Amino acid sequence: MNKRQILFFIGIIGLVIACQKTDDKLDTSLFEFVQPEHFPAPVYNLASNPISKEGFELGRKLFYDPILSRNNTISCGSCHISQHAFTHHGHDVSHGIDDRLGVRNSMPLMNLAWSKGFFWDGGVFHLDLAPIAPIENEVEMDEQFVTVLEKLRNSKDYPTLFQKAFGSSEINSVNTLQALSQFMLLLISDNSKYDKVIRKETNFSAAEQRGYTLYQQKCSTCHQEPLFTDYSYRDNGLGINPSQDQGRYEITGLESDKLKFKVPSLRNLAYTSPYMHDGSFITLEAVINHYRREIKQTDNLDPLLRNGIALSNMEVSDLTAFLNTLNDEKFIRNTLFSEQP
Repeated sequence: MNKRQILFFIGIIGLVIACQKTDDKLDTSLFEFVQPEHFPAPVYNLASNPISKEGFELGRKLFYDPILSRNNTISCGSCHISQHAFTHHGHDVSHGIDDRLGVRNSMPLMNLAWSKGFFWDGGVFHLDLAPIAPIENEVEMDEQFVTVLEKLRNSKDYPTLFQKAFGSSEINSVNTLQALSQFMLLLISDNSKYDKVIRKETNFSAAEQRGYTLYQQKCSTCHQEPLFTDYSYRDNGLGINPSQDQGRYEITGLESDKLKFKVPSLRNLAYTSPYMHDGSFITLEAVINHYRREIKQTDNLDPLLRNGIALSNMEVSDLTAFLNTLNDEKFIRNTLFSEQP
């Protein structure tokens, strides 16, 4: 091999190493929590659970692993499907273990770092604690969390994965829940057309702009920008359903909380049908018509809804056009969030 060939191969090796370093850097950057500029500061204390590539990947594996359920058939991903903004699309209420039916629609999982309470009734106040509820719910996963930990400790792969993520092969409640949180914290939806308009990358159409104005006038008190929820609990006039679900009252015991449910985000509605806490509406049009003329006058009905929301047919069309700008296709197609082979 002559000098020119040696120099050539040295150059190639240097280029490969440089590319590998760049790829590693890019790969690692995918697992960093990046706060969207137009979002408020997150509620979750990220310093208490720093996100790493290994922690995220462990959390993702746990999220999609049916080992979390009693008979190893139901995973978190069974009712929270990534292509549908992590909802149980097409199901009015969630289907759990042994094909048992719940009483509530699976809420989407997105922008959880900003959430102040979890589930329709706000029964859990911290993201790290949220997975315990479905794991131990008898109609969802029907398992004891302590048993989950034993199964993970006795598994072939998990001790090594915990070692990589946390520097120790010990598996306990804290690091198991933190791993799940690391996965869920990166489920950030911030690339809809609305977000691009806010970032001055594009503009609304005329109908979308009219709909945006209507939203600001008639919807924004409860569904506040940019997350499109104020995280409050309100009675929105659905009335009592056949399952006699009393909402937040079942957590607080306060009469004033009867039939109050968490205000959901308006983001990604195109992917999350059916709607409401009981999945009672299949279409967005049906939801809007509920607020126009189907409000039930219950004791705790939100005062803003006493007279319904007046909208003409044209305004419904414009409002729908705006709501569709909140759909984030990049979010639902992000393979980083999908179950891995």
